[in-house]
Amino acid sequence: MNTFLILTILLFGMTDIDKTAANDTETAVFGAGCFWCVEAIYERVIGVKSVESGYAGGHVDDPTYRQVVSGTTGHAEVARLEYDPNVISYEELLEVFWHTHNPTTKNRQGADVGPQYRSVIFYMNDEQKQIAEESMKKTDSSDLWEDPIVTEIEPLSNYSVAENYHQNYYENNPNAGYCSIVIAPKIAKFKKDFPHLLSDKRAS
Repeated sequence: MNTFLILTILLFGMTDIDKTAANDTETAVFGAGCFWCVEAIYERVIGVKSVESGYAGGHVDDPTYRQVVSGTTGHAEVARLEYDPNVISYEELLEVFWHTHNPTTKNRQGADVGPQYRSVIFYMNDEQKQIAEESMKKTDSSDLWEDPIVTEIEPLSNYSVAENYHQNYYENNPNAGYCSIVIAPKIAKFKKDFPHLLSDKRAS
């Protein structure tokens, strides 16, 4: 919290705006295949305040979904998280990341193929970069995955929010084929592997 905000609170009390500023959150951006999957998992993680599907890392400003899925814009489908670092750490978010998609397949997650589905961590600052690199090295030397991890780690660039119909997709379309066949098993795996990180508000 900055000095001006502290002095203002001391002199005049805490307003609603001040309360929001005091309750700081941090941002994490992950690409792990289709953003519907990533969004649905992190919506169930404790300490995650919001999840937004979007596009990042490409060379076209404000691309459409049709442009991104063509594989020609350089963007990855990503989930942008706002989380409370007092509840969950960036390291723990990365643990979920490594366990809930296959980081050893380049530009592919299952039947979703193309650079838009690449495994990628977009860091916000040097601290996140260092944590991500150490986390990947640790995971790569473990027995979690048999093949080498090919996840990219790069600074966040050219981010834009995806179209409204992509937001909260699993919750809005739980009976859709992709949701029941692909996303539901990923959620089940997350719940099995990380019961201690499961948010009460999204226990289903």
